[in-house]
Amino acid sequence: MIELNNVCFTYANGSTGALNHVSMKIADGECVLLCGRSGCGKTTITRLINGLIPHYYEGELEGKVSVNGIDTMEVELYETARCVGSVFQNPRSQFFCVDTTSEIAFGCENAGLPEPEILERIHNSAEEIHITDLLGRSIFELSGGEKQKLACASVSAQKPEVFVLDEPTSNLDTDSIEELKKTLLLWKSQGKTIIIAEHRLYWLKEICDRVIYLENGEVTFDMPMQEFKLLSTERISELGLRMLTPELLKSQTNDAQSSDELVLQNFSFFYDKFSALDIPSLALPRGGVIAVIGHNGAGKSTFSRCLCGLEKRFRGNVFMNNKKYNRRGMLRKCYMVMQDVNHQLFCESVQDEVTLGMNEDNADKIDKTLSGLDLNAFTERHPMSLSGGQKQRVAVASAILADKEILIFDEPTSGLDFGNMEQTADLISSLQGEKTVFIVTHDPELIVRCCTHILHLEGGKVAENYPLNSENTVKLTDFFVKRECECG
Repeated sequence: MIELNNVCFTYANGSTGALNHVSMKIADGECVLLCGRSGCGKTTITRLINGLIPHYYEGELEGKVSVNGIDTMEVELYETARCVGSVFQNPRSQFFCVDTTSEIAFGCENAGLPEPEILERIHNSAEEIHITDLLGRSIFELSGGEKQKLACASVSAQKPEVFVLDEPTSNLDTDSIEELKKTLLLWKSQGKTIIIAEHRLYWLKEICDRVIYLENGEVTFDMPMQEFKLLSTERISELGLRMLTPELLKSQTNDAQSSDELVLQNFSFFYDKFSALDIPSLALPRGGVIAVIGHNGAGKSTFSRCLCGLEKRFRGNVFMNNKKYNRRGMLRKCYMVMQDVNHQLFCESVQDEVTLGMNEDNADKIDKTLSGLDLNAFTERHPMSLSGGQKQRVAVASAILADKEILIFDEPTSGLDFGNMEQTADLISSLQGEKTVFIVTHDPELIVRCCTHILHLEGGKVAENYPLNSENTVKLTDFFVKRECECG
């Protein structure tokens, strides 16, 4: 049994309460979905259950939290960790080792398990999560989605009674989401208690027993999933939630106006002897909004880092306006928003952060961008005091306001609710013709709202390259919707 009794919490560096008089009970073996707009308090509840509050995240805490009879406020964090396993939104923050096999073994070794049992658990968890092909690999070579699956496997190996997952599908493709779904169903069949904070809802319809919706740190409703599924599309949208069924890709177009081309030649990159990128020649529309799609491990993030010049061992050139740019030249031309935005937030306030890359002040442009991303209320807040979704929007605002010709967004809607995804799409769409934008994403709802072109990568090579128009929409539908319908 998990119980929160009249819990109030305010982060030490936060001006308002993250949770206000929250009470709930979760029975053993239940699977519960925590949902709501970005910053509503979902992640804070997961941190209370796994003991990170108050032992890691400091602040003012009132009320009581108990997990299987353990008072998480009183016992040491390692005691709570024996019964609660956590998968964070940014999996890199929970890794301790440099190779995948050692990472899966890490928690078991700390629990003092004998070596034969540890080896058996490594094997079983890797098979459960379908990552046997990732064993023995360097963590630094993994894609964002592969890291997320590794985090799930490392937690599964410890066999906790309670699993807490915070945005577990934020960087996963549809195939990987289906694999995760099967894993959760396995845990559920074993009688485990599962709490999931998530924005993507469609894949959880047959898994979760209850839905708890939060708004401004308070529980607005707590209802069975069967009842929640009866809510109308309009009501779901009013709540700021993603659709309960994969949205069919509409035959809308966002055609780029410029006929100029951005040409990539001899793009190649190796991890040791492993070829991660091999693109002899590629022409893309300059001034377009280009969606970079592909399955986990396809080379999307590697492509992004090479394009903006962050990989020193990268070889290749970009041609624009009849000029050739090498890696150093692209460093000056590009701005990239990474998957884990915590690594690129440097300033003491949101206002300072979003204006850091500007050559000159433009109050109107700053205000328009902050308003468009619903960030005006946080201008004086420290960026690291914000929720994951709010941090993501701050990073997006910084990119939009930066005086760079090419902008690269790696999973920009990770952790964003439906409303903020739409706002982000509108702002990115407004850059069309002004800047060349690349969006690495698994989010079809974002693509159809702002992208003009599709670059499909697989195995570090170009699988498809086409404009997003009515004739080619079926290709995008084949990649996203058909598979998601099978999963749902």
